[in-house]
Formats: sequence, C-alpha cells, structure tokens
Amino acid sequence: MNEKQHTEMLVGIFLLIGIIAITFLALRIGDFQLLNNQQYIIKAEFTSASGLKKGAHVEIAGVSVGKVTNIIFNPETYLAEVHIAIENSIQIPDDSIASIRTSGIIGDKFLKISPGGSDNIIEPNMIILETEPSINLEELISKYIFESGK
Repeated sequence: MNEKQHTEMLVGIFLLIGIIAITFLALRIGDFQLLNNQQYIIKAEFTSASGLKKGAHVEIAGVSVGKVTNIIFNPETYLAEVHIAIENSIQIPDDSIASIRTSGIIGDKFLKISPGGSDNIIEPNMIILETEPSINLEELISKYIFESGK
C-alpha cells in the first residue's frame, strides 16, 4: 500500500468515526428513543393545561419518572387531555393525583403525581381521575389587588 492510499484510508476512517459521533450526539441531544418499550402511556384530564408543554417532566416525590408526550383538547368533555409516558418500572395507584406545578416562581411547568394508597394500579391508556390545574399567578395577583381595594 503506497502512502497516498494509506492517507486516504486514514481520512476515511476518521470521517466514518466523525459521522458516527455526530449521529450519536444528535440522537442523544434530541432525546430520540429507538424502539423504546420501557414506557407506558397514561392520561390525565385538566380544566386547564395552560403553560404545560409537550416534553415536560413528570415527577413523583421530586424524581423524574416520565414525560408529557401530548396535550390535546377533548371535545366530548371540554377538558385538556394530557398524555403521559411513565417508566415501566413505576406503578401508579389509581387514586393518585396529577397536578400541574411550576419550577420556582416563573419557571417551566411540569406534572407532579402524588401517589395514592390504593392497591389498584393504573393500567396503560387509563385516565388519572383526580387532577389539579396549574395556579395562574396573574389571576391571583389581580384578584388580590382588586379585592384589597374594596
């Protein structure tokens, strides 16, 4: 093998390694999950899902256990239906409460699940019946201002 072929082979190897590394990083940063069957979907219905976004973290006891995968309007119930992907290793009692919370005063919204004490577990595609919408800080402030003026 002459020096030119050797150089071309080294360039090809480095190029291949670079493409693999960039692909890996892009998939990792994008939180891409290939054939991931390690999660199941449950749902929760809220009177308002204002501020909650797709991809928001789902927490139990301050630990992330899943993500919000979709938020849609249910025309039959006139409620916001939130689809939640939960890790398979986590079992949620059917009397749990899902509430929309804010990280800090003006932080991102996330979904908090407070587990109940029931022995019955929420199965995939079931709905969490007890929910609490997020507290709207603007509404609280305006209510306080207008009511204190009386």
